[in-house]
Amino acid sequence: MSLSYLAQEAATNTESTISGLGAVGYGLAAIGPGIGVGIVVGKAIEGIARQPELQGTIRTNMFLGIAFTEALALIGLVAGFIF
Repeated sequence: MSLSYLAQEAATNTESTISGLGAVGYGLAAIGPGIGVGIVVGKAIEGIARQPELQGTIRTNMFLGIAFTEALALIGLVAGFIF
């Protein structure tokens, strides 16, 4: 085996390892929005239980909170494709 062949193999293995780490990194980054959505929904349910007459307003605000939280996950996904 020549030295250039070994260098080429090392470069190939490093590239595949780095792309694999990107997937793991995004998976870890998706934990944050998942926790955020859980908190938003849980607090909305508590609010509706305390004041049922505000159910429509609380539900609307809950969906807005979920949308903004999920936008963070989508930005992370797109950033993974760009970089």
